[in-house]
Amino acid sequence: MSSLHRAVTTVARLLAMFGGIILSAAIVITCLSILGRTASTILHWDPLVAALPGLTKWLLDIGVGPIRGDFELVEAGMAFCIFAFLPYCQVTAGHASVDIFTSRIGPRGQRVLLLLIELLFAVVLVVIAVQLKGGLDARIRSGQTSFLLQFPIWWAYAASFAAASVAAAAGVYMAGIRLAEMLAGRALIETGEGAGH
Repeated sequence: MSSLHRAVTTVARLLAMFGGIILSAAIVITCLSILGRTASTILHWDPLVAALPGLTKWLLDIGVGPIRGDFELVEAGMAFCIFAFLPYCQVTAGHASVDIFTSRIGPRGQRVLLLLIELLFAVVLVVIAVQLKGGLDARIRSGQTSFLLQFPIWWAYAASFAAASVAAAAGVYMAGIRLAEMLAGRALIETGEGAGH
């Protein structure tokens, strides 16, 4: 494996790991918010309030309930996660595929098909990154903030744009690899489950 491919794979893997951390945090926030909402409902139950008025009031006063702005945090985190996972999926050829018809194509045809697929992915990922940049610029200019937490919306756009830019670069890189493979008539990198290990 070339040092360039190793570097691209390492960056993609690190971004995917960071995306995994953000995804895990979003899951924890969602679970805690659901538990808090359920606890708040129970603490407002009349027989419990009558039986333990001091305890229920104290628990509600310290903030037992849903996490404020949970939806906003999860929404922003998930937008980033989607783009954070794409580069690694791109460099390891991890996208889902159904090869019922393509398995009958010869090696040269397979390389041409892979090139066309990678070119399409590259174009789409570049367009997404460009559109996110436009959205980011518009959100910075507007000063728009989230409804509950009042954090600037552009923060989520900036994180998504950064990850989408890495995904676009990975897409262009992989299209270049597939072109080189087609011209060489052989695979130049290992892809699939064993790639990057």
